[in-house]
Amino acid sequence: MKRIVVLLAALLLTIPTVAETNPSLPAGTPLKVKLETTLATFMTKTGEPFSGRIMEPVVVNGKTVIPVGASLQGHVTKVNEPRRLAGKPTIDIHPESVVLPNGDKFILSATLVDTSVRNGSDVNEEGEFKGAGHDAKDLMEVGAGTGGGMLVGGLAGGGKGVLVGGAIGATATVVHWLSKRRSAILPAGTELTMELNRPMSMSAASGGK
Repeated sequence: MKRIVVLLAALLLTIPTVAETNPSLPAGTPLKVKLETTLATFMTKTGEPFSGRIMEPVVVNGKTVIPVGASLQGHVTKVNEPRRLAGKPTIDIHPESVVLPNGDKFILSATLVDTSVRNGSDVNEEGEFKGAGHDAKDLMEVGAGTGGGMLVGGLAGGGKGVLVGGAIGATATVVHWLSKRRSAILPAGTELTMELNRPMSMSAASGGK
């Protein structure tokens, strides 16, 4: 009987050790990431990879499980840049994995919730990064820049006859202006805040090299 009690006590002592060795990060855990890849609606394509570095350690029960410098990897799932004044340029990214300095790789599911970009851009509830888009001032500048020859209402609303009179030659310039002036841009070095969508297991079963 005494031997059984001793064995049970030893088994109970091993349970916390296993839990600490293979911790699980709960859904909602924030990840602070510094982007290493410049993403912009005028040059980035859907499906392109991106990478970043963990900026703040992720700690569970006093133990660092994702250290500063760990690599976060993913790909771009959506790039949308309206060619008219209506609408906002959009970038959607999908983080897929974290690679620790020792090479261990762990799968994750997370959503972008915030960035350090503060030029009128924002992140919506779906985790999409939205550029500032065009405003009334842009409409005035387009009209002035084409010598009054552009039918601004048609450009903004998609109507016919966008260009009239001698402004036909300005088409290429206007298209270029639209595609660069208000593009959604996440430069390399941008700080991203992401949150886990579901628990992330740090066990050997979910990792690999």
